[in-house]
This record gives sequence, structure tokens and C-alpha cells, in this order.
Amino acid sequence: MAAVAMRTAALAVICLAHASQAAFRTSLKLPDFRNQLAQSERETHVAARGGVRPELLYPEHNISVPVDHFHNDSSYEPHSDAFFNLRYWFDASHYQPGGPVIVLQSGETSGKGRLPFLQKGIVAQLCQATGGLGVVLEHRYYGTSFPTPDLSTENLRFLTTDQAMADQVYFAQNIVFPGLEHLNLTSHQNAYIAYGGSYAGAFVAFLRKLYPDVYWGAISSSGVTEAIYDYWQYFEAAELYAPTACVSATQWLTNIVDNILIKKNGTDLPGRLKRAFGLGNITRSDDFANTISVGISGLQSTNWDPEQNSTDFGVYCDAVSSQKVLYPHCADIKSEVQSLILAGGYEDQVDSLVNPMLNWIGWLNDTVVSTCKNKTQDECFTNFDSNFYQKDDLKQTWRSWPYQYCKEWGYLQTGSGVPVDKLPLVSRLVDLNYTSVVCKEAFNITTLPDVESINKHGGFGISYPRLAIIDGEKDPWRAATPHAIGQPDRPSTASEPFILIKDGVHHWDENGLFPNETTPDMPPQPVADTQKMEAMFVQEWMMEWKLHLAGTRLDEWEDL
Repeated sequence: MAAVAMRTAALAVICLAHASQAAFRTSLKLPDFRNQLAQSERETHVAARGGVRPELLYPEHNISVPVDHFHNDSSYEPHSDAFFNLRYWFDASHYQPGGPVIVLQSGETSGKGRLPFLQKGIVAQLCQATGGLGVVLEHRYYGTSFPTPDLSTENLRFLTTDQAMADQVYFAQNIVFPGLEHLNLTSHQNAYIAYGGSYAGAFVAFLRKLYPDVYWGAISSSGVTEAIYDYWQYFEAAELYAPTACVSATQWLTNIVDNILIKKNGTDLPGRLKRAFGLGNITRSDDFANTISVGISGLQSTNWDPEQNSTDFGVYCDAVSSQKVLYPHCADIKSEVQSLILAGGYEDQVDSLVNPMLNWIGWLNDTVVSTCKNKTQDECFTNFDSNFYQKDDLKQTWRSWPYQYCKEWGYLQTGSGVPVDKLPLVSRLVDLNYTSVVCKEAFNITTLPDVESINKHGGFGISYPRLAIIDGEKDPWRAATPHAIGQPDRPSTASEPFILIKDGVHHWDENGLFPNETTPDMPPQPVADTQKMEAMFVQEWMMEWKLHLAGTRLDEWEDL
């Protein structure tokens, strides 16, 4: 992309710590935006392990690109003739004459966070296999690549996927790499291969289809090519692949919460429930329901590499699956929790659910409630603050991605959208009205996102020569990709690879290890096999390129 969204301040911090792997989040809430703002104001460095920090290896550069590529499209009025600096990094250490230019689209985050992929991830691997030159290209309105003086709704009109794709085309057609000025490395004479993960995965799939004469091939990893407004399916991956005991406990306990908050609103029970969770000072029930839903939302942040992995999802599941009280400080509210389970309609399961609920409360207090310091609980956990949403200076970098999903992509992850014959994993109070608060408050967007502007490019069925589709079996975003359960299977060919990484989650093929870091189990065999296949089919694409180039030159010679 583009993730469920970081549901609370605590989860936001976790996800930001693993930003290179799990940046794609939608349905973001006010605590998430505050944490993003705090993160952007701190000096950040890309972590290094077993080597030099990649930001020290790869200096940042800028290319001047048009603010507005589409003067014939009235949606960008008033039009602009200005240019702005689009940031990029490159590595020519593997380059050999005739090799491709591998461009990683950084997507909805600062491009700096993608530099490890240039050093030892998928870009480095493909460049080593093909004699290629690797590039990380920043997306407009992220990092330092801002085309306008502020992020007001009017000035965000140039933030569309179409404009950003045109940036990447302009880059390929006009780039002169510093230090390599003697070489013509534009797409006019070289094969350009695009790679992207998540939102950027869909981006490069569309790029290949719309600009086939510029980008010779593309690899779409976890590419969310089908835009969906109410994306309740985000939680289906956890329902299918999380431990059964974790899923069942979460569904039952969430149903107890909803039965109290929704069906017994107006009694003292909602207040008692909030106090039992240590959140008695949260005023709104939807804010409370959202805050307690963080645990099951953490699947996306798991990764095969311990340095990139968040263990929160596993710790949460272990807690709610256990019949032992894992948090002794919760023992003194056992009778109250039993009473709440009864009130929630589960009188036959009081004995089996009381300890899982106590553990849920204990886990949440340790990971979320305890993070709220020197503020009221409403200030920490509410999704409502009109004054905050109206800020639009360039420091408010949190505005960019919500504008994109409010305007075009959707993906609001809800509990309310789950069919009525199923128990949801998050509260039904987390509904479209709640998850779209940022759309209305920050941008005055009250209409549905224009998902057709995205899905017209192919959606689930997107297909094109030299377009690879790579997805993770257990990815919460799989339901928005061509590998969505229920979509037709496809043969995997060298021209159109179609690979589902067994046990994989979100673009697990993107990160990598140095040779001295590998073990028999790391990367896992499905990931290692996928990365080898990617190198092999890109090599084959380059053989096709050479034949194409030879044929073009022969035609030019014959025309003389």
C-alpha cells in the first residue's frame, strides 16, 4: 500500500518502530496521528544490523518534477506550472552496462525507511542478479517530497495515485544520476523494473499497465489492487490463521463488550465495563471499544526477521487463550468480571471466559493504558478533536495518507461490516462513521472514496505481461489482492509470476539479510524460494529486453 489501522497510541508506537515492514495502515485514529507527529519531530535513523547504517551509504538526492502532470483534468484546478523536489537514493555498486534500473516505490511513508531494501533487501538482491542499479524513490507528499507550501485540503488536490505514477514516469525518462552523468540511464535506453509493497505494490502494478513503454516490468508484493470502502475483511486473516483459542476468545469477549455497550446503554454496565479495563475515564463508548481492540489487530506487524517482527500479536493471543491468570494484579476484579460476563449474555461460559478476560484486561493495562501519562484518558484515546484536525502546516505529515484513503482508496476497517451471522473480532461500534472521522474533520470529505478510480485499472483481475503478483498467505491485506480467497487461481509463468508465500504476511519478500546473517531457518524457505524466483524471472525479463533492444536497433538500421 498504504494497515487494521494502528488502533491506539501504543499500537501506533509499535508499528512506527517497524515502519519499514508495516507502514500500510488505514482507519487511522487521532492517537495514531499524534504519535506520527511526535515521531516525525524526532531525529530518526534507519537501523543497521551487521553493517553500516544505510543512510550513510546512500546520500539523498532530488529530481525536479512537475507539480501537475495533467493540465487537461479539471479535478486539479487551479492547475500549477511549478516543479518540486522529489527525493531519491540510489546504489550503483552492482551496476554493469546493460543492466536494468530497479526502482522501489516507497509508498505512503518516508523513503528513508526503505533504504535497508537497497542495502540487503529485494532491490539489492535483484541488482546483484542482473547487474542493475537500485533506486528508492519517494512518493510525493511524504518524507521531504512536498509540492505545496502546506497540507491544506486545497493543496492536497495534487496528491493522487495518478500524479504520483506520473512522477515515477518522469523520473525514468529524465534522471541523470550524480556521478554517472556520462551514462544515459533513462528508460529511453534501459530496462526499468518497478517494485512496490502494499499500496506501492498496487501502484507499480498500475504503473506497468498504464506505462508499458517506460517500465519494462513490475513486481507487485502484497499489492492491494482492489480498493474497498468498508474493509471489514481485514480481520479475516486473523480469524483463519490465528490460534483457534485466540480467535474464539476474542470473538466471545468482543461480543460481551458489544452486548453491554450497545444493548445495555443507559444502564450502569458500560461504565462498570470501562472501569474494569482501567479506562473508566473514557467518555465515548466507541473510543473505548476502539482502544481495547488493538491486540487482534497486530497480525500485520509480524515478520520472519526478528529485527522487524513485533511480538505483540503473539503475546496478546497467548494471554486471551490462557486459562491461567497471567496478570496477578487483576485477580481482585475477578468477581466484577464474572458479573460482566453474565450481563453480556454468556452465563454458560463464565468459568471458561473469566480468566481470558482478566488476561485481556491485564495485557491491555500493561501495553496501552499505562502509556497514558500526564493527560486525561479522553486526551489519550479519543478520536475526536476538531482543533487538531484543522492543523495543516507541513509538520502535519499524518495528513497525507488519510487524504488518499478518504479520497480514493477506502479500506476503513470496521467491526460493523462483519456479516450479522458472524461474531466480529473487533467491536461493531468501530463502524464507518467512527473510522471516517478524519475524512470529515480534517478534509471536509463527506462523500465515499472514489474506489472506481482505482479499480478501473483491473482490481482483483489485474494482469499484464512482465507483471509479477506476490502475496502472503496470512496477510490481512490478502483480501484486497489478486490472491484473495475466492478469486480464480492463475498459472504462474515467467512472464506473469503468481506466487503466494506460504505462511507469509505483509510483503515478506521485501526485506533481506546479509550473507553472514543467514541461517538454515532464516529467511524461511518459502521466503528464500520466492526471492530466488524473483531473481530468476527478472533475469528472464532482461533476456527479453535484450532481444527487444536488438530488434529495435535492427529496425532502425533497416530504415536508414
